[in-house]
Amino acid sequence: MTKFSDLNISPSILKAVNRMGFEEATPIQAKTIPLSMEGKDLIGQAQTGTGKTAAFGIPLIEKVDVKSAHVQGIIIAPTRELAIQVSEELYKIGTDARVRVLAIYGGSDIQRQIRSLKRGPHIIVGTPGRILDHIKRRTLKLGNVHTVILDEADEMLNMGFIEDIEAILETVPEERQTLLFSATMPEPIRRIATRFMNEPEIVKIKAKEMTVPLIEQYFVKVHEKEKFDVLSRLIDTQSPELAIVFGRTKRRVDELANALTLRGYTAEGIHGDLTQAKRMSVLKKFKDGRVDVLVATDVAARGLDISGVTHVYNYDIPQDPESYVHRIGRTGRAGKEGMAITFVSPREMGYLRIVEQTTKKRMTPMQPPTWDDAMEGQQRITMEKLDEAIREGDLENYQAIASEILNEHDNPLLVVAAALKVLTKEPDKTPVHITEERPLPAKRDQYRGGGGGDNRHRRGKSGQQSYKGNRKPQRRTGGRRP
Repeated sequence: MTKFSDLNISPSILKAVNRMGFEEATPIQAKTIPLSMEGKDLIGQAQTGTGKTAAFGIPLIEKVDVKSAHVQGIIIAPTRELAIQVSEELYKIGTDARVRVLAIYGGSDIQRQIRSLKRGPHIIVGTPGRILDHIKRRTLKLGNVHTVILDEADEMLNMGFIEDIEAILETVPEERQTLLFSATMPEPIRRIATRFMNEPEIVKIKAKEMTVPLIEQYFVKVHEKEKFDVLSRLIDTQSPELAIVFGRTKRRVDELANALTLRGYTAEGIHGDLTQAKRMSVLKKFKDGRVDVLVATDVAARGLDISGVTHVYNYDIPQDPESYVHRIGRTGRAGKEGMAITFVSPREMGYLRIVEQTTKKRMTPMQPPTWDDAMEGQQRITMEKLDEAIREGDLENYQAIASEILNEHDNPLLVVAAALKVLTKEPDKTPVHITEERPLPAKRDQYRGGGGGDNRHRRGKSGQQSYKGNRKPQRRTGGRRP
């Protein structure tokens, strides 16, 4: 393994990196940092979570002239979540070198950003739309920029930002260094590289593993209008301890979280329109067990530190296999088993096959449970709670009233049945509204490129695994959304 001390990094940055707890460089850092410090243009193809920010951030900070009050480096990111995340990491890396970093993004007070820009940041991290806005207002001048970095370029392609990116690149000096990072390399990204980069070096880091062996992977073939009832029955039957439901769009996430709450589950949603404070509040509730079902878009879930997830439900199959791997990686962590269930409409089966080819593992077909199955599942959960209470003992205070009930009723079986009825959360059929979305465009050969963004609105029973298979009964708490 390559150590950061072997990469010819200046003492102030090495000190910051060590303080952050990093000693050994990841593969993309070990390959990218030396090339970037030589001033070469570079294309890095790697998945999220491989250490890309330090890979491009360390060489960029090395090049900054802190005596100059001009913007010298600009990083373009697809979402404000990523912009904030990148800026925070760069701030940590550049603290001892006194490098000033500023994040600019939509949904935040632009006047406050303008005041911050007047203080002379060295590095700007921002989303395409807000960067362009500042350029047009002449509050952001890029004439002294020597380094441009495009982070998660395929995500920006999916979210419709290619023209914005090209407009930004037109305003930056031609004599510059350009670094592009992307999990996949669809043709529009290649065209940007050809047009705006100078003989770029290519660094490709293959993911060590595309899936986690302990995760049981299933798919349910289901029509769009039936998805929510199937999801409800699966949750009632499996009673996950902590579950994440992934939806394709922000509207989908909001509607799912509201619908789950109406049916008595403790659910909350996160997506790009929520404030940072609200997202952190929701995540804390989820980690503390006060929220049982977290509903999220791909982009909002990226980079989140979540553990203890027992079930992942892909309400919408993702656009690309990398996003699928990222989603299901939320469960089965720390040596624990997890379960991932993907809903697939009949027209989307081609996408399922490509996911299987990528992960080199076939998903098991699952027959969706009926309402009777869901009822049975909830009854069993109640029975297990009663068994646990009996094993724990400490029932003296309840024995007198229990004796009184048994004396009043000749049949003890009826007494137990009545107790089960009172304690069981019966499956809720409250009508809900979920806007139908068209399935992904029929595509049998390949995906169009990278992962699921917040803003995209796109267009056999034999041998099936029972939903009961390997079910691990766990707690299920009803309740209203906080």
